[in-house]
Amino acid sequence: MLNLIGVVIAFAVILFLIRKKVNFGLSLFLGSIIVGVFSLQIITPLDIPKAMIEASFYSFEKQQIVTGTLELALLMTLIFILAKSMQETGAITRLIDSLRTFFSKGGILAVIPAVYGLMPVPGGALFSAPLIDKEGDKYNLKNNQKNFLNIWFRHIWFPIYPISSAMILICSINFSGIPIQNLIVANLPAFLGVIFIGFIFLKRFSSNAPEQTSTTRRDYQGLMFILPPIIPVLFYPLKLFDLSETRCFLVGVSVSLLLLFFLLDIDSKSYIRILKKSLTWNLVSAIFGIMILREMIRISQMHMLVTETMQNLAFPALLIVILIPLLLGTLTGYNLGAVALSFPLVDPFFSFTGVQLLGVTSAIFISSLIGYLISPIHLCNVLSSEYLKTDTTRMYKMFLPAALVVLCIQIFFVILVFPT
Repeated sequence: MLNLIGVVIAFAVILFLIRKKVNFGLSLFLGSIIVGVFSLQIITPLDIPKAMIEASFYSFEKQQIVTGTLELALLMTLIFILAKSMQETGAITRLIDSLRTFFSKGGILAVIPAVYGLMPVPGGALFSAPLIDKEGDKYNLKNNQKNFLNIWFRHIWFPIYPISSAMILICSINFSGIPIQNLIVANLPAFLGVIFIGFIFLKRFSSNAPEQTSTTRRDYQGLMFILPPIIPVLFYPLKLFDLSETRCFLVGVSVSLLLLFFLLDIDSKSYIRILKKSLTWNLVSAIFGIMILREMIRISQMHMLVTETMQNLAFPALLIVILIPLLLGTLTGYNLGAVALSFPLVDPFFSFTGVQLLGVTSAIFISSLIGYLISPIHLCNVLSSEYLKTDTTRMYKMFLPAALVVLCIQIFFVILVFPT
């Protein structure tokens, strides 16, 4: 029982530290120590550092170095560098300016945040907020309406975006181990639901405004900047040559960074300076913290206690699998963190849900995504609301029902299509 108490205390500490803006990776590391200490009745003190090494770079079972965690951390960092570089160099702005010449009747209000959504960086909604503010004035939109459109369409790709950190993590061998393309297909109902609901609100918001037509000559040149976010996906077939998904994307993102340089009118020294400026160690520490916490929970044998409990209780396991990621997404305001924290917690419930692994994984992913989307401490919500001089709660009357409808659509699909 102490191991279960340790996990509860560890998660409380992690959530507290996250709310206090403590580094996410460090928070997870401290939580891992707590889990290990409370599990000393069933493990030895030596097992704690051994689990950390096992999760990071060495397999004691195989007696060899393993690079999976390091590769995943490197991939997350490169994706972040690509996103920041496109912002720093103005590539995203040039893409938006080009797309603006192709859309009228309010369509650009969806396109602007959606394009920025291809760059999964924390607080990215702040970059599209000024453009949405300006375009929204043409349609006499209220600030909370602008805010809703900015947040909603920025995250439109998340259910199916294969190079998002949360999707890569949940499909990694240490988590579900399912192919990314399978999860994308399973998440399609949520993706289509997000699009459909978003355009209902867009049409309603702009219905009474004067029609806007584009008088600008169409700009095709700026469209080339959509290539860097898309190129990594094209390298996925390298799996046929026995490369892992992570390595396929590592090659793809590296090519995208090189391609971005050739697309830009910039000298190599300036570009390298931008790349260095975009470098962050936060994602590296986060990935290592995630893997260490997961391994510590595994050796704590908490899953055995949960399994024994489930065998003796008539319990709605699928409801737990949905609610825990949803709650953690809301509490952390961090999609990657919600997936990382919730998956090992609900893992013992899988066999009791009556749903296949793919369906359960989809439920976890979409639940954590919805919790993250509506979270009042979600950085996009905070920064976009602040820029647009409103607050997240003012759009909740639209936001909450829309998000919950998407979740219900996906859960209904999972239960219907993926029964065991």
